[in-house]
Amino acid sequence: MNLLSRQTVLLAGLALTLWQWQPAAHAAAPDKPADIFPDPVIATGKGFEIKTSQLNDAFLSYNASVAASGGSIPEDQRDVVKSNLLQHLIITKILTQKATAEDKAATMKLVDENIDEARKTAPSPEAFDAEIKSSGMTLEQVRARAGEEQLCKRVLQRETTNGIVISDASVKKFYDDNPDKFEMPEEVRVSHILISTLDPLTQHPLPSDQKKAKEQLAKDLKARAEKGEDFAKLVKQYSEDPGSKDKGGEYKFPRNQMVPEFEAAAFGLKTNQISEIVETQYGYHIIKLLEKFPAKHEPFAEVEAKIKDYLVAKKAEDALPAYLDKIKAEAGVKLIDQNKPASSAAK
Repeated sequence: MNLLSRQTVLLAGLALTLWQWQPAAHAAAPDKPADIFPDPVIATGKGFEIKTSQLNDAFLSYNASVAASGGSIPEDQRDVVKSNLLQHLIITKILTQKATAEDKAATMKLVDENIDEARKTAPSPEAFDAEIKSSGMTLEQVRARAGEEQLCKRVLQRETTNGIVISDASVKKFYDDNPDKFEMPEEVRVSHILISTLDPLTQHPLPSDQKKAKEQLAKDLKARAEKGEDFAKLVKQYSEDPGSKDKGGEYKFPRNQMVPEFEAAAFGLKTNQISEIVETQYGYHIIKLLEKFPAKHEPFAEVEAKIKDYLVAKKAEDALPAYLDKIKAEAGVKLIDQNKPASSAAK
């Protein structure tokens, strides 16, 4: 029932606007005389101001991310992008001011857990470091940036969902009116051993001689598993899939989620059967089917809480534009047009 996942739905519209252009953290520039290198304020509010340099940094970061994807910002769209970026900076300032000490502690705990998980699931420590380096930031800058983003989302979720009440009748009506959303496809739960044929640092295919040695190792492990050795122990000792090794090599999935070769083999097995060696772009797999789940219609009792969360999130999302206007008004936000002549001093 991914459609009704609160994390997926809640404030989805904001995710496309507020955090679409997330400014990268930059090292502090050396102090420069203001008369030679002016850095005028372009927006103010209660307890904060935003300078031209901050907007320029945000624009450069976004422009670089677009270029890295092979695109470019059309000249006639640059002012629109900068306007959206400025709104992003303003809302971020306001929301972080609303954060409590508990919000900040919980957010950084989550960010650190996510970084640890990313480190564990990276093909190698070197690959993790290379990915951080490619972002143009240090790990601490990545952590700070992710922390700010998650902190704003946490505050926004709390602020916009507070006070929303969904009746039991509304929940049941949604369930009855949307039967297709509660159809669960056939799924399998498998354990697998991956013998990777990719270089752990570059992720490029290994030379043919090394690949042949990997294939032989896979054949040996398959034979050992078929003779009755503990499959979970073989996974722990030999598997090179960082995403599943520490979970016993397990994945649970419906069709159309895995690479075709892996999926076809998994759905073709009987419970506790071990597959032939399956070759994919990642390497050689030995798959054991642990459990098969037939397609079913989810009972109301199993999804009632998820539906209520979804309906709360939908109401919050609908009210989001008005909420953002409200907090900007409360913060006394003012935009300063640098092209407009300054007004004369009061007499």
